[in-house]
Amino acid sequence: MKRIQSLKNTLGPGILFASTAIGVSHLVQSTKAGAMFGFGLLWAVIAANVLKYPFFEFGSRYANATGTSIIEGYQKLSKWALWTYFIITISSMFFVCAAVGKVTTGFMENLFHLDKIGLSSSASSILVFVICGGILIIGKFKILDKLIKLIGIVLLLSTLTAFVLCLFHGPINNSLDLISEPSISKEAWFFLIPLMGWMPTAVDLSSWNSLWTVEKIKSSNYYPALKETLFEFNFGYIFSGILSICFVTLGAFLIYGTPEIIEKSSHLFAHQIVNLYTKIFGSWSYLIIASSTFSIMFGTCIAVFDGYGRVIDKTTELLFPKRSKLKNKYSICILILIIGTFLITYEFDKSGDFGILVNFATSISFLIAPIIAIFNYLVVNRYLDNKFVPPKWLNYLSIIGVLYLILFSILYLFKNYLFT
Repeated sequence: MKRIQSLKNTLGPGILFASTAIGVSHLVQSTKAGAMFGFGLLWAVIAANVLKYPFFEFGSRYANATGTSIIEGYQKLSKWALWTYFIITISSMFFVCAAVGKVTTGFMENLFHLDKIGLSSSASSILVFVICGGILIIGKFKILDKLIKLIGIVLLLSTLTAFVLCLFHGPINNSLDLISEPSISKEAWFFLIPLMGWMPTAVDLSSWNSLWTVEKIKSSNYYPALKETLFEFNFGYIFSGILSICFVTLGAFLIYGTPEIIEKSSHLFAHQIVNLYTKIFGSWSYLIIASSTFSIMFGTCIAVFDGYGRVIDKTTELLFPKRSKLKNKYSICILILIIGTFLITYEFDKSGDFGILVNFATSISFLIAPIIAIFNYLVVNRYLDNKFVPPKWLNYLSIIGVLYLILFSILYLFKNYLFT
């Protein structure tokens, strides 16, 4: 009972993290991995979840230990470290928001059939961005916190039920090898970094979990012990990791080895994902599943805008302290995000293939991940009291994680150069 009460008091940041992770990386990339390669890339999904774990855990650990976000830790490292993080953030945030927003738009178009009333994809995108921004500017963390918890419950129940039924019915392709060898084809290599880039999510987003933890403490007036904060974070992280395997399985069982082709349009892809579930539950469930998947992506989109809004707000406050007294700075950050994200979305809409935008954004995230991973490792080992310092096994795992991120970044660049 004590553990349940503790989770109730601290529940929020870990679920927000899980929601951010589950959106594009799970619904899109994990499903694609299963659909295109069966279980051939399952090793990459598991490896990314395990080896990135320390860097996200460090964000929660630092926030609990100091009462401040890990971004303040970057400032302690040096001003160039904070500037590096700031430049990385502003260089990638519009692409990340655009990728998440585009997928969300596809699920909204699928649910409400916006194409039938003549609403263009670009107009639908700006509608999504404005609604997300409005919710955050008006309600900020409290609305976000409550909304994500509700969406998380819907997601968990629908996905796990579909997963169990999928296992019960078996794969459509009877020749599917459940213990297939790791896929190392040329096509698999090109998809590998986009898959791992946001699996479970981008490493530079570890600061978000730190910011949300600090905000949860402020809004709840409850300061948890370190083990309580980490328990809540681990709950969300494990939840996210399990679901990533579920989505690979759904793609492998229901698409891999069939004539069905992954759709390039976000609208048609959304319809394809919803049909995966209706194949299992029956056609009666289409509206329920369409509503659930849109809710998942909508929650992710809100969380992503909030995360970047808080990061820019906090980073500019530290870099330009004389201008930190500007009123409504968070709201201004959200408005800037909406405008910049729409411009990126509009440009990529010309290709007609939302996968190009998603793969580009996820690849950027993976290639910059080693820098943030090293920052996080240094911050928690240099600036925390001994009782808060990570255990040795976690530090060892983080070193392996840094090497993994560097190695695959080099391999990706080498393979791209080799095959061009």
